[in-house]
Amino acid sequence: MKTLSQTWFAEGYIDFELKKYTLLAYLKEVNSHFNENKLYPQLADIIFHYNNLVQFRENKKFLQEQFPKRLTGIQLEKLQLLYEQMIEDDEMMEELENIIHYSTGKMKDTIRNGTEIFEFVEDKIQIEPVGLIPLDNKEGYFFLANSTKKETLIYYYRLSIFEKHDEQYRAIKTSFVAEWQRSISNTFENMKGLLIKEKKELPNPAVYTINSTLSFPVDETFLPIAKRCLVRYIS
Repeated sequence: MKTLSQTWFAEGYIDFELKKYTLLAYLKEVNSHFNENKLYPQLADIIFHYNNLVQFRENKKFLQEQFPKRLTGIQLEKLQLLYEQMIEDDEMMEELENIIHYSTGKMKDTIRNGTEIFEFVEDKIQIEPVGLIPLDNKEGYFFLANSTKKETLIYYYRLSIFEKHDEQYRAIKTSFVAEWQRSISNTFENMKGLLIKEKKELPNPAVYTINSTLSFPVDETFLPIAKRCLVRYIS
């Protein structure tokens, strides 16, 4: 995957045309993945870069502190290096502003494309409990399935809550368990029973089916969106 550094727009030779083509090459690759309905890690990556540009544009002081400094001289008496900030309200700053303005607009369009795919996939997902769900549903399994296929991907999950800036967030960790074939004799209920027999560490797990009516790339799209949907469903 073609990537950008965190400060790609302010590194090396600061030239609008140069940065423009760097950005367009990156967006071309991101969009090629989106055209195949592959969202991750591309969608998260471009959202990060967009937010980073907005932060630099809105917080000039942060930009001045983070931008590389240029050595201008040495004070031999005190053996201290003297630095001069490269960022000032001059032509360079104007060029950066142009780069940031152009880049955020282009990124926003690509993010919109990815978000539309995300919402489309999300709309095709259905979550249902398998059997009775225990009061403590922070740990268990989910079955990732497509209604048109027999394959069922089984994942272990665990929810955790952490605080950041006085706000609570939910995180989900998952691990692949197995792939089983679904049939008339091997239903989701039967699979749950087999899991309980084989995985003694969870005698009464919460189990959910996450089913899609359409087929999507599992690792790049279906699984990450399914995990987000499950967190909302449980919460």
